[in-house]
Amino acid sequence: MKFLPFDHAIRNLGRSPKRLALVVAGSALVSFLLLGAVAFARGMESALAATGLATNALVLGAGSEESVERSEISPTTAEALAADIDGLAQVAGEPAVSPEIHLALPVSPLGRGAELDAPPVLVRGFESMAFAVHPQVRLAEGRWPARGADEIAAGIEAIAKVQGASLGSTVLVAGEPFEIVGVLAAPGTAMHGEFWMRLDRLALLTQRTTHSCVVAALGDADFDDIDAFTAMRLDLETVAMRESDYYARLTEFFAPIRMLVLVTAILISTGGVLGGVHAMYAAFASRVREAGTLQAIGFSRAAIAVSLTIESTVACVAGALLAAAAGLLFLDGLAIRFSMGSFGLSVDGPAVLAGLSAGVLLGLLGAVPAILRCLTLPIPSALRS
Repeated sequence: MKFLPFDHAIRNLGRSPKRLALVVAGSALVSFLLLGAVAFARGMESALAATGLATNALVLGAGSEESVERSEISPTTAEALAADIDGLAQVAGEPAVSPEIHLALPVSPLGRGAELDAPPVLVRGFESMAFAVHPQVRLAEGRWPARGADEIAAGIEAIAKVQGASLGSTVLVAGEPFEIVGVLAAPGTAMHGEFWMRLDRLALLTQRTTHSCVVAALGDADFDDIDAFTAMRLDLETVAMRESDYYARLTEFFAPIRMLVLVTAILISTGGVLGGVHAMYAAFASRVREAGTLQAIGFSRAAIAVSLTIESTVACVAGALLAAAAGLLFLDGLAIRFSMGSFGLSVDGPAVLAGLSAGVLLGLLGAVPAILRCLTLPIPSALRS
């Protein structure tokens, strides 16, 4: 079978610049939406995976395996765990065991919105050993809050959640004023969007007599020993799991949200698909006589169909490439903030592949109606059209 020259299809793209622009724009819209949806899902997954370490054991209240915010354990759990388990990681001769409180509390700027219906932000109560079990966290500016003081450290994205908040400013946490004395950074993790407060001060603020969890760096210890510890100490009513497993469960919990984002992107992009198909059909429908002429001089219908498919695919892939470039420029790393912290959109290989695949698929499908319109007529009828 004799095919039309490749440059014949490319030259035909410039015959109607307005229609070409419409096809490219439609393809770019579809690809950009799908790329953004995949980047959302990938960003959430990677942030939660980076927050939980497989080298950490998480001890929390029995029945609260899917939400550390609902967990309540005895304040003596950390001391008992450190005393009973051999081989835990050591820092300055002390076991790396961090008791913590995790709560979503309303945070608002001082002087406005003092009511408790401000957007909730995750506030983590911590002690000094928290830095040993959470090496992803570092102090970017200022200092850490002092024990017992009305002070708080804020993640970079947590500051962005509260209008007017900055290092040295005062915010209302659950209606009480706290000065932001430090800015913490934990890029690529959900902790990037948290507020950190000293454990004793957060317990006083919320009038809690219990902790949420204990995080222990395993070091040379075996996780099974910690699991056995929680099974034998029935008085503590705790369970143990690897920190990475907890955040894997949290990822599964948010799976419906990721699916909703993807489905919404597909539904919205359907309009772009229909617009692109219509534009491609209009561009090819006026070339019925050209198709008839090519058949008359010896080119088969299959060869003409291939040429038309190349035109459609090249135009749509061009739009997909524009969408990929826009995604890398404007979406990659864009922060999405929610009550559990924050995460950045991840325009990685799978996200770019999804956008480019959408462009290729749109090019192939968009050519089908036009091919049927151009090549179903008999040659005499096509030449007279």
